[in-house]
Amino acid sequence: MADFFLHACWFLPLYGVVGALLTLPWSSGLIRKTGQRPAAYVNILMTVLVLVHGVLASQAIVGREAYRIVVPWLRVADLDLSVAIDVSPVALGGATLVALLCLLAQVFGLGYLEKEASLGRFYGLMGLFQAALVGIALSDSLLLSYGLLELLTLSTYLLVGFWYAQPLVVTAARDAFLTKRVGDIILLMGIVALSSYGSGLTFSELEAWAAASPVSGGVATLLGLSLIAGPVGKCAQFPLHLWLDESMEGPNPASILRNSVVVSAGAYVLIRLEPVFGLSPIAADVLVAIGTVTAIGTSLMTLAQIDIKRALSYSTSAFMGLVFVAVGCGQVDIALLLLFAHAMAKALLFMSIGGIILNTSSQNLTELGGLGARMPVTALAFVVGAAGSTCLLPSGVFLTFRHWIEEARDISPLGVLLVVNLLAALSLTRLFRLVFLGPVQIKTRRAPEVNWLMAVPLVSLTLLTLLMPVAFWHWDLLAFAPLAIAANASPIAAQFGAALLLLSGAIGFGLGLVLPLTRTGARSLQPVLRFCQDLLADGFYIERFYRVTVVWAVAQVSRLSVMFDRYIVDGLVNATGLATLLSGQALRYSSSGQSQTYVLTILVGTGLLVFLAVSWPF
Repeated sequence: MADFFLHACWFLPLYGVVGALLTLPWSSGLIRKTGQRPAAYVNILMTVLVLVHGVLASQAIVGREAYRIVVPWLRVADLDLSVAIDVSPVALGGATLVALLCLLAQVFGLGYLEKEASLGRFYGLMGLFQAALVGIALSDSLLLSYGLLELLTLSTYLLVGFWYAQPLVVTAARDAFLTKRVGDIILLMGIVALSSYGSGLTFSELEAWAAASPVSGGVATLLGLSLIAGPVGKCAQFPLHLWLDESMEGPNPASILRNSVVVSAGAYVLIRLEPVFGLSPIAADVLVAIGTVTAIGTSLMTLAQIDIKRALSYSTSAFMGLVFVAVGCGQVDIALLLLFAHAMAKALLFMSIGGIILNTSSQNLTELGGLGARMPVTALAFVVGAAGSTCLLPSGVFLTFRHWIEEARDISPLGVLLVVNLLAALSLTRLFRLVFLGPVQIKTRRAPEVNWLMAVPLVSLTLLTLLMPVAFWHWDLLAFAPLAIAANASPIAAQFGAALLLLSGAIGFGLGLVLPLTRTGARSLQPVLRFCQDLLADGFYIERFYRVTVVWAVAQVSRLSVMFDRYIVDGLVNATGLATLLSGQALRYSSSGQSQTYVLTILVGTGLLVFLAVSWPF
């Protein structure tokens, strides 16, 4: 039986598709008497099947060699396009983790969207969301992964624009879709170029292909940069990072997945492409530069946000920036551990603030406060998620950071880790103080604890986050000898790395406790502080810069295109039609009905044609 589930693991992504199709009678309005809830139950059942199937397949693969399921799709000349499924512990474990988080988010959504009239449509879109995520975890084919990334982009657009009657939601969905499309188009160029250089378009063959090194340095650089573009858009990295905070206009259950596993899907594709980046030091350096700029820049942006969902979304971009740094340094094992540790903690943070938003009808930090006594379970979940996202406790993030420093060939990642960890601890402490401490505000005066449909996944995810270090030990993901030192580690990183990480988290926590916070005056009265506040709150004015450069240039090109189409293309077409009309009007007077006239006209025309053909200089 275990072998059956292992060999049928290719069906895991299709559960979500089946669930999405089964919701059509409710989402389309064919079934109305039962309400929309049966559509949610159907999708939750499909997700449970994915989780059970994934767990059984993961148990069956233990002790066996990984293999692939290859289905030929198109063979033309020397082009061989196949759909390949990776059957390995990492792939099946990733698919199981995605299914677990999707199940918790969908159960949470039942309580969060209990009064939503379009519940069937939401869960149908969540089914497509889940299918794309599970498929990316199992895919061994660049072509299949690209198609699933496109499905993920479409699902993001539809889920962000779920409440499409609101103009701001429509704008956010459009910006998210177009921003991702920029990266996807460049990624497609890289995949096409990679196929022309002899690669079989499968991740498992990339390492052998890269070892043969069939391309020159310049081509390898261009190829690596083009393949980076797709994950840059999916992971909300600079300069394509603006879409993630705007996408927070969508429902919170979708935001739970978007900030935990959706961004991780793009990073996972980046990790699988690492052999290509190793061919070009420039591409690797670009990865490190993008990750460093995004990690530090977005960490600073979180300090000035007054929207709680946007603040957490910027911290997601910061953590994905660390994944880019790890891949650029060639440490793909660290990058995978970062994705695993981040997904649980960030999903818990978004789940906790979802209850706050629902019960207070606000996500503005200046309107919140004093919720710690009224929502103790939610407050505890937020604390556990915050601790799991920083190095305050021996959490999964701390263990991963420590292992990274011990394996590092130099101390270059240490500075980035310390800064990001300090800013993360400071930002999360600030959020906790503004939301759960301080005086009770008008909108928090009667806020109750979350209902049981939201509390069950919230408590479950809290326990899973607390048990993450145990999972690291149980699965032997890290070498847990006390202060284990890698042979190539620098003395500074080996001796003081873990202590510095704990110290940076403690400093950030201390600063978050002592810094003065005001709710009524969102902007400071001091000019220098107000300038820094506005600079960080507006994301270093990058959006305004795009508006006066890229958006303005596209608008001018569009205006020129419209003018060219209106006055040149339409002008030529209208002139041709007018000439035809006038000539027809003129020729009708030459119709005398006399055959002699017609014959004479034909002879004269034929004579002119012969004269031109003979006398024309060729």
